Amino acid sequence: MSAIINDIEIIKAKTTKINDVDFDNLKFGHVFSDHMLECNYENGKWQTPKVVPYQGITLDPSAKIFHYGQSVFEGMKAYKDADKNVWLFRPLENFKRLNISSKRLAIPELPENYFMDGLQALLEVDKDWIPTNEGSSLYIRPFVFASGNGFHASPADAYKFIICTAPSGSYFAGDVKVLIEEKYSRSANGGVGFAKAGGNYAGQFYPTQLAIEKGYQQVIWTDDNTHEYIEEAGAMNIFVRINDTLITGPTSDRILDGITRKSIIELAKSEGIPVEVRKITVSEVVEAAKNGSLKEMFGAGTAAVISPISGFGYKEADYDLPQLEDTYAAYLKKRITDIQTNKAEDPFGWRFQVK
Repeated sequence: MSAIINDIEIIKAKTTKINDVDFDNLKFGHVFSDHMLECNYENGKWQTPKVVPYQGITLDPSAKIFHYGQSVFEGMKAYKDADKNVWLFRPLENFKRLNISSKRLAIPELPENYFMDGLQALLEVDKDWIPTNEGSSLYIRPFVFASGNGFHASPADAYKFIICTAPSGSYFAGDVKVLIEEKYSRSANGGVGFAKAGGNYAGQFYPTQLAIEKGYQQVIWTDDNTHEYIEEAGAMNIFVRINDTLITGPTSDRILDGITRKSIIELAKSEGIPVEVRKITVSEVVEAAKNGSLKEMFGAGTAAVISPISGFGYKEADYDLPQLEDTYAAYLKKRITDIQTNKAEDPFGWRFQVK
């Protein structure tokens, strides 16, 4: 069965998997919806996207994604409010960042209407997959990769843009204990750290595995040159609260321009919370932990929104953060998720209704 929405062909699945899903016990990113959006880049231009049944992809062994890693992605969420309206959170920021990432990896940039109309068509078809349980959402994964063939070390001549969705529960459960990295780096000046390139995350797995073996859940990444400056927390941006001031590092070649990150900065400022965007030294954080002025640390990103850090390790020493009754992390997370789920006013114009 097929239909047309905004010039996008819809080919519906013959059967649905939705009745086999336990929406009360959703893991993050393990169950996938009935459909996906697919769009091919061929003969020098992006073809019209299609919504098709969720299915496997067949690629030639010489496809350049396997050899040269031309792959970028985004992370988004869709929510339903009490009236079953469907909402996205700042989707144009994801579209813009996908193209920024693509450009850095020599991948052709997508037209805005292909991204936005394609996404809305997909959500219209699979709107029943958007969970309504507290803390759950429909996680959305747009990604682009090189499908063109050849062993020559050069950009591909063909690409695929796909959007898949997964009804998901919370990304993390509980607070996280982290290890400040002293040897490895996730990115370098002039590199691709600011892009959501798949290889950035592959390079994080091994150091994170080493940290897990030491009893930590994640790594705090430091700068590639001196390892003196705190930059990111795992796959998230990082915020540090010293006394009543919220501090986060500036974006750069090495640090992702997180959409949750800049939303937290804008929201905190509007609430009268002192915010500083500046470099943060490891020694400053350690000293603050020792003298009691370090009140909070938390990661910020689409998947978890805000993930509190309960303690950190550095140079064979562990530092526990205080257990506060009222935290910036809890307050800001509630404010953002209330906006995302249409439980509160949106003075910033961040919420986007899917109609």
